[in-house]
Amino acid sequence: MSELDSKIVSVFGDAAVEKSLARLEVVSRLPRFIAEYLVSKYYKRGEDWVKLVTRVVQEYYPDPKDKELVLNKLLREGRIKLIDEFRVSVDLKKSVYALHIPNLQIYNALADPVIVEKYERILSGLWGVGVLEHASWITSQPGLSQFQPIMLVDFEPFQVYNLDLGTFLDARREFAKEEWVDLLVRSIGLNPAAYSWRQKLLLLTRLVPLCECNVNIMELGPRATGKTYLYRNVSYYTRIYSGGTVSAAVLFYNAVLKKLGDIGLRDAVVFDEVARIKFRDPDEIVPKLKDYMADGHFERASLPRAHSTCSLVFMGNVELEEVFSPAGLISYLPDFMKDSAMLDRVHGLLPGWELPKITSEHLARGYGLAADFFSEVLHRLRDISFRKAVEDAFEFSGGHSVRDWEAVKRVLSGLIKLVFPHGEFDRSELVELANIALELRQRVMNLLSQLSPSEYPQKRLEVRVRG
Repeated sequence: MSELDSKIVSVFGDAAVEKSLARLEVVSRLPRFIAEYLVSKYYKRGEDWVKLVTRVVQEYYPDPKDKELVLNKLLREGRIKLIDEFRVSVDLKKSVYALHIPNLQIYNALADPVIVEKYERILSGLWGVGVLEHASWITSQPGLSQFQPIMLVDFEPFQVYNLDLGTFLDARREFAKEEWVDLLVRSIGLNPAAYSWRQKLLLLTRLVPLCECNVNIMELGPRATGKTYLYRNVSYYTRIYSGGTVSAAVLFYNAVLKKLGDIGLRDAVVFDEVARIKFRDPDEIVPKLKDYMADGHFERASLPRAHSTCSLVFMGNVELEEVFSPAGLISYLPDFMKDSAMLDRVHGLLPGWELPKITSEHLARGYGLAADFFSEVLHRLRDISFRKAVEDAFEFSGGHSVRDWEAVKRVLSGLIKLVFPHGEFDRSELVELANIALELRQRVMNLLSQLSPSEYPQKRLEVRVRG
């Protein structure tokens, strides 16, 4: 192991994993954090660990097309184990916990209340190994005839459930800044040796919406630079819309089911291929999105005014010739993003065109933080803020608006959480991060000047360190 590998293993123990092993074909169809969990668990047992992992995946994570084979085994043996993202909902009328088993396309099984009491987060979905029992008594109970005779009777979660954020913050003190940044880049599955220092910081900027509340980021760049991969595999608190049609019910609130939409439940909602996103009722959704992006509040139908900390990410694939053409990026944006009031609510435009297409040399080698551990860390970092520290450290100038300053504060607060999560830094060390936050907002201002030069005259934003 390298010196950095040894330090990572020494400081983080079981939370450190050899990142290259999770690319094995046998676990390729599993979410990254599950693949890393299994590989790490069995790798430590020494020889034949690949066979062990293969057997576990084949036996406990069947292909959805094998649903009938799985149910047949449950019927014959009475009990099976299954790897899945189990989700429980509360049925108040029946006084039961309804169970959703995605891999079997079953939405009406039941869960033991003891499991829900022990692992409350299963109410919003939790990956793990579940023990399912054929419970024929269910259908004979009054009022339960609509439920499948399947009961979740035992459960072992994969995802990190109880995490002490203080341990993570203390760990930062063991690493130099450059080592720490390399550790984070490895933790998202990439090889820091294949990226320049600036590119590493841009990669970390992608994580800002996951660790900072209510920050809205746009990234445009070539295909295959890892945009979608990151949000799909680094956090299980995200929802990705990859083109297609999006409704207000799914996004904000379903009045029929009386359920919050993704903005009310997730840390980040990602609009992938934003140019291909269509809204079912744009006259309703676009104004609601604008209101939400401004202050984090939304309302719909019978739902009273609600607040969420969900961040929004708008991504798109553009080629370099489009980026630097006379029409520039404006020509790529969908109509709803060409509304200057909407675009002004985007806090920063990340230059994805500066990041290379990922090849084998860009994939992580050596130890990094396990995906499930890192996902939970990012989630918990949302509970702290460095916005006051930004205000104390910097003065903003350049004819800025309140919205400009707020945008820079939010992006910079997120970057500080990633690079200096323990809160120990000299103000001069923040200048580099502040320039990135400023640069991201400047690009938004440049687009606004193209869209509406009279309303948004060209200006250059600047910050300086307070004396």
